[in-house]
Amino acid sequence: MAYTLTNLPDLQAEGFDSIIDVRSPAEFAEDHVPGAVSMPVLSNEERARVGTIYTQDSPFKARKIGAALVARNAATAIEQHLMDRDGGWRPLVYCWRGGQRSGSFTSILQQIGWRAQVLEGGYQSWRRHVVATLYDSELPFDVLRVEGLTGTAKTDILHRARDLGAQVLDLEGLARHRGSVLGDVQGEQPAQKGFESRILSVLSEFTASRRLIVEAESARIGDLRIPPSLWNAMKASDRVAITATPTCRARYLAGQYADLAADVPALTARLDHLRPIAGHAIVDGWLELLTAGRTEDLAHALITEHYDPAYNRAKRGDGGRLLSSIDIGEMSGDDLDRAARAVAQFDLKRDRAPAVPAD
Repeated sequence: MAYTLTNLPDLQAEGFDSIIDVRSPAEFAEDHVPGAVSMPVLSNEERARVGTIYTQDSPFKARKIGAALVARNAATAIEQHLMDRDGGWRPLVYCWRGGQRSGSFTSILQQIGWRAQVLEGGYQSWRRHVVATLYDSELPFDVLRVEGLTGTAKTDILHRARDLGAQVLDLEGLARHRGSVLGDVQGEQPAQKGFESRILSVLSEFTASRRLIVEAESARIGDLRIPPSLWNAMKASDRVAITATPTCRARYLAGQYADLAADVPALTARLDHLRPIAGHAIVDGWLELLTAGRTEDLAHALITEHYDPAYNRAKRGDGGRLLSSIDIGEMSGDDLDRAARAVAQFDLKRDRAPAVPAD
């Protein structure tokens, strides 16, 4: 009997020993059910070949060739990955629509004696759940935005608040991007669908009786879009502001971006992209500081001449109450811990007190 997906917590509570994605590696890389392992019964090239035969030649011929490939690849998967499983092993198997690929593989596993089940509707059932939650429904969380100018250590503070038990959704971490023109991290960003699955996977671990704490972001993080339900909740949410002097922020940024500053040609290329916005004279000045190795001065110049003006333009018309303004002083570890404790206390109990004026 096929398993019907309702939500991720229920799927996890069902107690399957493994969730197996038998789609092609490219399909898996774009997105997959959280916790699934890739065990393709058709390679990228084989899937494309069978699809071409199906549409341009004969569906019957495509099914014959596909069946032979699936059987061969299923045998390889069993030999390479499943020989150590005992007789009580209970996997959930899915493909794109819960059709031939997953059905064939599940049938083989059942014939061996394993308690395998097919996910009804396949990956598309998971994707419908993601869309229903992050596109078509109001987010069931009371959101708190942690905002502040570039270099106020918001991400660091949120990580510390998370360590204290706060419900923190690290959007930049999930998007693999640090949120600015200098912000990509090592490795490519996930696909949009994969980003959304990551978000829903984290949200599924949280309770709606407590606040969801996020860093204030624009609608896009690198190449990825924040899904509508979350974005709408963020725009209307209450806020906590983190403040620090430009000098302290520049020192912090110089340390955070030391890896980028060490690659002068790569950082030069990034800064050159800002010429249409900042102008040639200002960018030339930044490059002089970079070439001279004056990374803290470069960070200060970027803060005052680019980041702060851009942030203030984006803040116009921003909604939501300001609950507190937290000055983080010299931005020492103790200062960041103090800020994290202040942020975390808004998660532990919903705050409905009057807003606190900014310092």
